[in-house]
Amino acid sequence: MDTNQKNRSLQIIPLGGLEQIGMNITAFAYGDSIVVVDCGMAFPEDDMLGIDLVIPDITYLLDHADKVKGFVITHGHEDHIGALPYVLKELNVPVYATRLTIAVIEGKLKEHNLLDTTERHVVNYGDEISFGELKVEFIKTNHSIADASALAIKSPVGTVVHTGDFKVDYTPVSGNPIDLPRLAQLGQEGVLALMCDSTNAERPGFTNSERTVGTTIDSIFADHRHCRILVSTFASNVDRVQQIVDSACKYGRKVVIEGRSMVNIIQTASELGYIQIPDNTLIDVEELSNYPDEKTVIITTGSQGESMAALSRIATNIHKKVTIKPGDLVIFSSNPIPGNEKAVSRVINELCQKGADVIFQDAHVSGHACQEEIKLIYTLVKPKYAIPVHGEYRHLKAQADIAHLMGIPSENIKILSSGEVLTLNERECKVTETVKTGAVFVDGLGIGDVGNVVMRDRQILSQDGMILILLTLQKGTNICLGGPDIITRGFVYVKESDELMDEMQGILEETVENLQDKNVTDWGKMKNAMKDALSGYVWKKMKRKPMILPVITEVE
Repeated sequence: MDTNQKNRSLQIIPLGGLEQIGMNITAFAYGDSIVVVDCGMAFPEDDMLGIDLVIPDITYLLDHADKVKGFVITHGHEDHIGALPYVLKELNVPVYATRLTIAVIEGKLKEHNLLDTTERHVVNYGDEISFGELKVEFIKTNHSIADASALAIKSPVGTVVHTGDFKVDYTPVSGNPIDLPRLAQLGQEGVLALMCDSTNAERPGFTNSERTVGTTIDSIFADHRHCRILVSTFASNVDRVQQIVDSACKYGRKVVIEGRSMVNIIQTASELGYIQIPDNTLIDVEELSNYPDEKTVIITTGSQGESMAALSRIATNIHKKVTIKPGDLVIFSSNPIPGNEKAVSRVINELCQKGADVIFQDAHVSGHACQEEIKLIYTLVKPKYAIPVHGEYRHLKAQADIAHLMGIPSENIKILSSGEVLTLNERECKVTETVKTGAVFVDGLGIGDVGNVVMRDRQILSQDGMILILLTLQKGTNICLGGPDIITRGFVYVKESDELMDEMQGILEETVENLQDKNVTDWGKMKNAMKDALSGYVWKKMKRKPMILPVITEVE
């Protein structure tokens, strides 16, 4: 497609967030303007050994840095803002979001010493921000964190509505319901494409209101007046914490907020007025011993079984200030994110073994729209094209099926892969090219220094261990002065494997002798010969493939 045609079309370039839950980031390009929606991280998979988090590859944005006008953020969850501090170090452009979202982002920027160098703008619902030839309007929605937004991205060729993560909650705990009238108005004006949250697209019916959780929690508190209560939930779910605090106050309990992320976000939300906690309700964890168990509630992180979160440390007796007692009640006010089921189950088992009663059902509602809510959005917005977002392929496919059911022709429904460039206008909507995307691993302070080769080595080490071969040669003559010696890690328990170690030693000594008889002096050839001889033996003997590292040193 020639450049002039591209300039008369809007391009949508997902750089992450498809084929997976998390790492949401999408670029919208028209002419000389690029706007980026969200900038999220993903948590590492089980095979990503040692990796702390995963952020998107922004090569495309860096290649077009002069056109990038800013980031617009739908809400303050990690999968939508977690990569911002890392990306802003390479691409310092303004960030636009609602009040609580900006406050959460500022906490991250402060940790990375970026607060003074990052331009931030608080946006109100209904505001329309101009980014060159693109304009973005923020629209009120409901989600499991306050101040969530949908976006209307307006270009000369049409408007794209991006729902962000959302649900339709007619009775939210705080704030107003989703702005359905505005979405309907946009539908009347004409919407080119709808990019709709697909997380719950496989689930029939409606998602329950957040208020229903408050009713459930209140009844649990009423039925358990004579024991200590611990409630684990997502730190960002301010409305959930509000309802727990309300029940605690109703039944005369003091509240402890435990877990770093929980403390930070509740403090931020309280300062901004998003949560109302009566005076003398909160106490420090050190003050727990001053009150009877039946007069305390601990609200904590760790609902996903994270090993270093507060609840996991409490369950395994490594928390410095809270210990589980027989008769304690622990409420999991969340559902396991796919992939976290084993970790959550492990924590529940630990708690039960220590005598706690655990409730892990019916104390949570999702923050994402189910099928009937998604149908409502399609009915109101009336898009020409449907572009499912947010989810694994099966979720995107379920969204596509809903779109088709709502009357959108199959050829107008586009399930994209990360990196595909969707070029659209009123006449056509098709993938015209692909750009570089992928996952960048963050390991400690290292960003992107752990690639596929390093990950492969870590996987080998984790599965079959390592054998180190040490050989000392005389400088100039290459006569063997020491070794070959063998050191193993993660391969076998040496003290119980004398016969195996002797055989390995013999094979290496024979190999070194052959090399010296043939006057082989090239270290590369010597290393390969020792490696090949030992790896062949180990495979035949044990069907294992440890990493074998020959090390040759010279002495005078």
